[in-house]
Amino acid sequence: MRLRTLIESRAPAAVILIRIMVGTVFLSEGLQKFLFAADVGSGRFAKIGFAHADVVAPFVGSFEVACGLLVLLGLVTRLAVVPLIVIILTAIVTTKLPILLGADLGPFRVPALQRYGAWAMAHEARADWSMLLGGLFLLIVGAGRWSLDARIGLRAARGPGASGGR
Repeated sequence: MRLRTLIESRAPAAVILIRIMVGTVFLSEGLQKFLFAADVGSGRFAKIGFAHADVVAPFVGSFEVACGLLVLLGLVTRLAVVPLIVIILTAIVTTKLPILLGADLGPFRVPALQRYGAWAMAHEARADWSMLLGGLFLLIVGAGRWSLDARIGLRAARGPGASGGR
């Protein structure tokens, strides 16, 4: 796939709102995996049931920080959201499906909640669902007019040696 295909976007400038939502949530969550490892990083991953949580949590956190920043900048946005979509799908399978089932799912443990089932899962998954749909939206439409992708795309369209002429 060519770079131009990856960065091209005819989406309106308002896409920046979705980029800000997706980028800041993933950036914040990624940073917190390092800052508060016992609560939301390796400690939480171990509690969920991940093997080698001390390796997996920083690995995931690194992708969340790097890709979250790329999404905020609107730089290779379509490429940057792919790992974020994988991360959020993994979160849904490992933490929300056990809530739906009301039981452990393989190594992934169901948390202690007052209720289980579809409504409990819907409540617990609301942010995950928003991030998944936001990521899919950005994958489909690209970064929008107010992005580094758009600036790079304009330069590429003008051709080599063309000046911006402001």
